[in-house]
Amino acid sequence: MTTLNATETLLHKGSGLQVVVGLGQSGLSVANYLTKQGYRVAVTDNQSQPALADQLPAAVDIRQFGAIDAELLQQAARIIISPGISLDTDAVAAARRANIPVVSDIQLFCEACTVPIVAITGSNAKSTVTTLVGQMAADAGVNVGVGGNIGVPALTLLANPNMQLAVLELSSFQLETVSNLGAQVATVLNMSPDHLDRHGDMLGYHQAKHRIFQGAKSVVINREDALTRPLVADNLPRLSTGIHAPDKGHYGLITDPERQIYLARGTERLLSADKLPIKGRHNLLNAQAALALGELAGLPLDSMLNTLQQFTGLEHRCQYVATAAGIDYFNDSKGTNIGSTMAAIEGLGAVYAPKDGKLLLILGGQGKGQQFGELTPFINQYVSQVLFIGEDAKQIEQHLRAAKLSDEVALHQCQTLENAFATIQQVTISSLSQVQAVLLSPACASFDQFSGYAARGEHFSQLVSQLEKGI
Repeated sequence: MTTLNATETLLHKGSGLQVVVGLGQSGLSVANYLTKQGYRVAVTDNQSQPALADQLPAAVDIRQFGAIDAELLQQAARIIISPGISLDTDAVAAARRANIPVVSDIQLFCEACTVPIVAITGSNAKSTVTTLVGQMAADAGVNVGVGGNIGVPALTLLANPNMQLAVLELSSFQLETVSNLGAQVATVLNMSPDHLDRHGDMLGYHQAKHRIFQGAKSVVINREDALTRPLVADNLPRLSTGIHAPDKGHYGLITDPERQIYLARGTERLLSADKLPIKGRHNLLNAQAALALGELAGLPLDSMLNTLQQFTGLEHRCQYVATAAGIDYFNDSKGTNIGSTMAAIEGLGAVYAPKDGKLLLILGGQGKGQQFGELTPFINQYVSQVLFIGEDAKQIEQHLRAAKLSDEVALHQCQTLENAFATIQQVTISSLSQVQAVLLSPACASFDQFSGYAARGEHFSQLVSQLEKGI
């Protein structure tokens, strides 16, 4: 590691120094990319010993760890900031006041990318829709790269010389430093308050998200959410999605006299909702968004509909597991906060309600100080049985009872998932239970009983499998 004095000497040997701020996966991908391009690269990070430091290319000879080096930033020709670092960080804010460009890895990607980009953001469902569009492209025979905020840094995709299409999940943190993304098609799936500690208020969050539309060649709009509508030219190609019957050429839902729901494009029924492995009204919107994005990216409709009938969703996110004894089981173990669980209850509840069906909900774990009474309106509408597990189980029950929980909702203290499954078999024997689906959406962290939400979800799925086999 060079000292600051040696750094100062190096800085004066030439211009064009690229300073990477933050050494996570995206920061590492930036360092690899820029050094291969022949740039002089420096890296600085708050951690004194970043876990990925030993993976940096040898060409990165300036490494300032333990604090973000303000003096180093002042010498930069360009700063590439990682999503986890706020623009309000003192050293970064000072560099911006000195008119030093601050961009994200996404800016580097869109400047280098020569293939069409499908750009996806939103407060919820980004990963599901991004993964689904990527699968649709792959199934249609397109050499597709999927990355961004979804786990694979965008710049890593450029290593594939045969890539024909890039599908990117983008966070507000990545977008706030992107200009003129120039996507083939862009969308904001939905908007609800999030990351306001970073963006200041809803306006700042909205402005960051909507940078995705800069230079877009076409857009997809959610008719149910006015905040997703971009300020773009009226003649820009666009498709919309929604939960009601669509206008000609757009996507929506049509319900027949037998109350069967169909994905539709205009008046054309495309696919019965029953044929989608992913369930819930929110997933019907996700499916529409993927179809609209795929259409504007040039993917064939028949192929996309085939993909939808095979796509089971992301692991631990309202994931359909199996049907046992006529009851559907869903793993939403990644529902670790009240907002996620609200969406899961409402999304699945709306599917079973027309058939007079109710959900059995499994809640509990480490409550993180949340106010669980906020779940009560959703439980009253869609749930007939609530099973509590984990260390805060009794406190969660108290919150629900204090928040005008319906007398028709039965509550059960189970402590563990094993006990919960024993209770499930007891209560679903009764024809009065109305339970048509079991939903694990704990609204809690899992560390009281598991190593993480994934382990909790996997254990749930194992118990469902045993139930299927009659073990």
